[in-house]
Amino acid sequence: MDIRYSAHPRDVARYTTEELRAEFHISGLYQPGEVTAVYSHVDRMVTLGIMPVGEALPIDKGINVWENFGTSFFLERREVGFFNLGGHGAVTVDGASYRLAPKDCLYIASGAKAVAFTSEDSGNPARFYGVSAPAHRKCENRLLTLADAAKKPLGSVESANKRVINQFIHPDVLDTCQLSMGLTVLDPGSVWNTLPAHTHERRMEIYTYFDIPEGNVVIHLMGQGQETRHLVMRNFDAVISPSWSLHAGCGTAGYSFIWAMGGENQAFDDMDVIPTEELR
Repeated sequence: MDIRYSAHPRDVARYTTEELRAEFHISGLYQPGEVTAVYSHVDRMVTLGIMPVGEALPIDKGINVWENFGTSFFLERREVGFFNLGGHGAVTVDGASYRLAPKDCLYIASGAKAVAFTSEDSGNPARFYGVSAPAHRKCENRLLTLADAAKKPLGSVESANKRVINQFIHPDVLDTCQLSMGLTVLDPGSVWNTLPAHTHERRMEIYTYFDIPEGNVVIHLMGQGQETRHLVMRNFDAVISPSWSLHAGCGTAGYSFIWAMGGENQAFDDMDVIPTEELR
């Protein structure tokens, strides 16, 4: 498991491109037949990429659960949400099977012991993208489709940021301990997300970008409002955003992204907005 430690914004302001990427950028999440995990000490969130090809993959394959979490199994004191960003697949949770089509989401509550992942077609495997947060109480497992998500249209064509925020793991849809996740889809012709920029001092966030056409990238803005930095993101890359960092992006073409949050609250609109004219 890749371990990422917390970084002070004063130090990040002096980082080189490589240092910035080593701290916050996540690539190579989907390796055939493997579970890839990145543990961030920012709110102790874990980012997961699982690509089953052939045999079923347990959620803890290659992870020393006791060493990393001090528990006897992965979800003993954690909850997790998964989106399927590949071909059709299934997740088995303590004997119950959930079939995930592309862009379906599965919330798995704390206490689940046996969690395993399969693809229906090894030639077009599922790509299970997950984010796990610490949890102090057990909720209910639930499969969610795009139709189940709460819809929040934002932006405009004129500002090139017309989009729909699909809130899947969200208090308006289902009860969780602290995890929130959703899928934002940009309208054709729009390339900006999350403007005006903001931070939320009480929560951290993780983005993963996908549906980026070949040969294109997303420029992800991060850092403090008066000391911005950027990362170049490619298809299926993810990025860790601490509570002090803004998080916005502009693509050379259209794209979608999954956002995941954990921290002190689940109030989606709890944001500290940074006026665009004040960005530096």
